[in-house]
Order: sequence, then C-alpha cells, then structure tokens
Amino acid sequence: MSKTAVRPSALRAGAFAALVAASFMAAPSSVLAADPIKIGSVVSATGPASFLGDPEQKTLKLYVEALNKKGGLMGRPVELVLYDDGGDANKARTFATRLIEDDKVIAMVGGTTTGTTMAMIPVFEDAKVAFISLAGAIEIVEPVRAFVFKTPHTDKTACQKIFEDLKGRKLTKIGMISGTDGFGKSMRAQCLKVIGDYGISVLADESYGPSDADMTPQLNKIKNTAGVQALVNPGFGQGPAIVTRNYAQLGISVPLYQSHGVASKSFIDLAGAAAEGVRLPAPALLIADKLAGTDPQKAVVTEYKKSYESATGQPVSTFGGYAYDGIQILVSAIERAKSVEPQKIRDAVEATKNHVGTTGIYNMSAKDHLGLGTESFRMLEIRKGDWVPLAGVQN
Repeated sequence: MSKTAVRPSALRAGAFAALVAASFMAAPSSVLAADPIKIGSVVSATGPASFLGDPEQKTLKLYVEALNKKGGLMGRPVELVLYDDGGDANKARTFATRLIEDDKVIAMVGGTTTGTTMAMIPVFEDAKVAFISLAGAIEIVEPVRAFVFKTPHTDKTACQKIFEDLKGRKLTKIGMISGTDGFGKSMRAQCLKVIGDYGISVLADESYGPSDADMTPQLNKIKNTAGVQALVNPGFGQGPAIVTRNYAQLGISVPLYQSHGVASKSFIDLAGAAAEGVRLPAPALLIADKLAGTDPQKAVVTEYKKSYESATGQPVSTFGGYAYDGIQILVSAIERAKSVEPQKIRDAVEATKNHVGTTGIYNMSAKDHLGLGTESFRMLEIRKGDWVPLAGVQN
C-alpha cells in the first residue's frame, strides 16, 4: 500500500469491534508482563461538560482494553492513566502536571473543553510530550505549537460550513447569540473574522453565560431586529438546547443554526420538539447508516458506532468519536515511529497522512496540527428527532 493511500488506522475498525466484544467475555488467556506503555488522559467525565467527556472516557477505556486483548503495543501492555477534571481548568492543569511528573506518560489524549485544554497546554509543551486535544477552538492549534494537536473540527471551519449553507440559501443577514464560555467566545470571534468572505452581515449580536437558564430577552432583541434572516448560535453544552427551546417558544420563524458543539443525541433530547429544522455541521459519524457504501469513512464510522453502542448501551456521539480518532492517531504514530520516545511520537503524529477517522480524513503537517477542512463536515438537519443529511452536500 502506498504512503498516500486512504486507509483506516492501525487497529482496523472491524478488528476493534471484535476485540471490544471479546473484552467483555472470559479473562485473557495470556497476561502481558512487560512494563506498560503509559498514555495519559484528562477528560470532563462529570460536571457541565459530562455529555462530552463521558463518551470520551468510555471510548478510551474500550479502545485500550481492546488493544491489550490484541497483545498490546510493541509487545507491551498499554496503561490508560485517566483523570476526571469535572470541567474545572485548574484541576485539569493539576492532573496534567501529575501525568508528567508522577505518572511519566509518553503522550496524552484528552482535554474535553477549550478551557481545560488551554490550561493544560503549557504543561505538555514544557515537558515536550505530545498532547492530542479533543476540544474545538482554533486557538488550540493556531498558532501551531510543537507538541499540541487536536481531532475535532475547529470553530473557524464550522463557521465556514454554516456560512456556505447560508449563502446557498441566499440568507445574508443574521443574528448571533453566543455562549461566553471558551468555545462560544472563540467561535463567535472566528465567525466574525470570516463572515465577510461570504457577503453575510450580523445585524444583532447577543450572548449568554454558562449558567443562564433563560435566553428569551436576548432572543427577543434578535427577533425584533428588522431584516434578520437566520440565527446562528456558537456554543456547546446545555446553553444551545435552552436557546433552541426559547427560540421555539418565541415563535421565531427564521432558520436556526447550531455548531458542531451540539452534535449528539443528547442535544436533540434536551431541545425536544424545538430542535425540528435546526441545521448544523457535523462529522459523518452521526449519519453512519446513511452513508453511501463507497464513502471512505463508511467502514470506520459504522464499526465504531456498532462497537460503542453494543458495549455501553448508549447512542454514539461525535465526542466519543473525537477520542477514538485521537487514540487511533496516537497508536498509529507509535507503531510508525517504532518507539515510545516522546519526540519521535510527536514527529510521527505530525506526519499523519490520509488517516481515516470518524471525524474526517486527517492530513497533518508542520503547519497544520489538525488536518481537516470544510469538506470533512456534513451539513445536517434535525427532522423528527433524527439527523438528516442535506441533499447536494453529502459525499
């Protein structure tokens, strides 16, 4: 196979499904006795971002269990050293320091939110240990930092995908309501930076705090602003679900766009009937069963979805997919480097090419520590409680 061939990552999707199933059966027939390879993780498995961090935690545990069933990595068992920061940036930094100084991890996959990720970055940069973040904001990888990578699409890319869709519908005047958390602030800023490229203008610009339980005053201002043709909500967590319910309660008739930060079934459950018609950019994972058989991501997303839902009894989410992509990219890098030396691992992660993940096909470089563009997003609309790909947008 050539170096540029599109391929699944080191642990094939089908093999992962079989191994996850096997890990819930009898005890392994052999025990890996060598010193473990320690991979660190800090996620927000509890707290306000738990709907992101919980599937990440479950995915990482399932993958490492499956990998060890397979025989480990380079003939050694893999130990996942995982901490739950509860969404607290200070705790995240403390755990990051512990991973480096006490646990001696050789790499890190984690960082559920932008805030916790940004708090941990200096620790891994100073230690010269690769950190693959699972958070969304572009500030994580721009400017490029030597040891920091990420797997989710950036907020800038999400803005561009939304604006492409708005432009296609000839909707050029919008209202925005953004969260004041790290992700919401960053995405709002990125949207404002690129909006001029699409001939779109913002007529109303409102915000809400992480603990706000009612956004009707802000939405009323937008509703009463003459000329607004669509509403865009940069945000994640419970805020966008409240915005969506309030939007419906106020009878706002213009189209509502959410970010990829709400790309999970839990958003639909929280928003209820109000989610009908909401559009958002999202990875292929959400529409695994709707992808064409020729789609290069079909096998990977289908097997991950099957494995995760079978093992947990919960619907798959893109957030668990970010963790799956992160650990797959890391394991592939270690195998290609044939080393657990942090610098060699970093170099191999940066050299990732044509890696088929649940989020897209990654092509990283010294200038791009994400490796995904707008083409890796699928524009979806929520209809009758399900994700529906929009005609003319899907591969």
